Amino acid sequence: MPRVRRMRGHSWPAASLLLGLAVLLAGCGGGAQPVQPPAAGAQRATGQAPTLTGAGATFPFPLYSRWFEVYQRQTGVRINYQSIGSGAGIRQVTERTVDFGASDAPMTDEQLAAARAQLLHVPTVIGAVVVTYNLPGIDTGLKLTPATLAGIFLGQITRWSDPRIAQMNPGWSLPDTPMTVVQRSDGSGTTNIFTDYLSAVSPAWQQRVGKGTSVNWPVGLGGKGNEGVTGQVKQSPGSIGYVELAYAVQNKLPYAFIQNQAGQFVEPTLESITAAAAGAAASMPEDLRVSIVNAPGAQSYPIAGFTYLLVYQEQTDSAKGKALVDMLWWAIHDGQAYARDLLYAPLPAEVVTKAEAKVNTITYQGRPLRGGWSGVQQ
Repeated sequence: MPRVRRMRGHSWPAASLLLGLAVLLAGCGGGAQPVQPPAAGAQRATGQAPTLTGAGATFPFPLYSRWFEVYQRQTGVRINYQSIGSGAGIRQVTERTVDFGASDAPMTDEQLAAARAQLLHVPTVIGAVVVTYNLPGIDTGLKLTPATLAGIFLGQITRWSDPRIAQMNPGWSLPDTPMTVVQRSDGSGTTNIFTDYLSAVSPAWQQRVGKGTSVNWPVGLGGKGNEGVTGQVKQSPGSIGYVELAYAVQNKLPYAFIQNQAGQFVEPTLESITAAAAGAAASMPEDLRVSIVNAPGAQSYPIAGFTYLLVYQEQTDSAKGKALVDMLWWAIHDGQAYARDLLYAPLPAEVVTKAEAKVNTITYQGRPLRGGWSGVQQ
């Protein structure tokens, strides 16, 4: 019987895993209620550091929770973040009920046009979407091809003993158990990455379903957030779903090795995620919105993506704008040191340079918020 394989070349400190689990459990109870930022200037009047509010992606939630805890300790700036899904994060930043949004799905041209002013995409880290399952006796390392994976989520493969799975996994005793597909019920950047991949590898999927933060699923049960899908899979024998890597590892759920464009079955590791992003810097458009699914290269894990913070280029509050810019700068520099322990790949140096350029364009009343100007009204 194959044994659970740990991520090669990495150690998962017990403290980091316990912290991540606590963060996930804390996020499970969060509702999708609009986050109301404090009135402009309210905290400046008391001499306290501004409080920032954000909402959106569950994909980077374990890392963002760690970041914002550390950042508050270092600077006194409190950051309230609600893990409610990329779709809701885009909606709230568009409506300006938060100071920043978070999404794993780059905003579409139509979404950007609907915003009240110019929104910027600032990449923070790279993560992997993994296919996780609950199949007693089957550990991490089940091999799945693109066609098989598309067939499962299209509802064409309905039992674990299907020959299309068995032939890729000789020596594994696959039970004749019905499959229960679990997918996201909310607008999700994780869904966007996963369906972007399926659209890239399966003409049938592209024609019938397509990609997006929300799609009309042919089959399956819904779970809210990465937390909800993780919980559904964990409690449902025979189930299969997709979540960000940290959620599977911290909940001790197995995950599949996916056949990449080069024909290799690849484990999702920090190295294989980084390999998928290796060519992104050279081909990144000026607005930094890019897809890295089904990337070339023998070592590339095929279901990976950048996650972004969404911020307005022109800020409407000087002190909060300065606090936001300083937090972004910290995230793309000092914050990268926290990524690996929580199973995210740090940004390549070339992408950090591009993110710096974006942060440097953020202004208040047309004046840059980084550099010599403090951003505080005189």
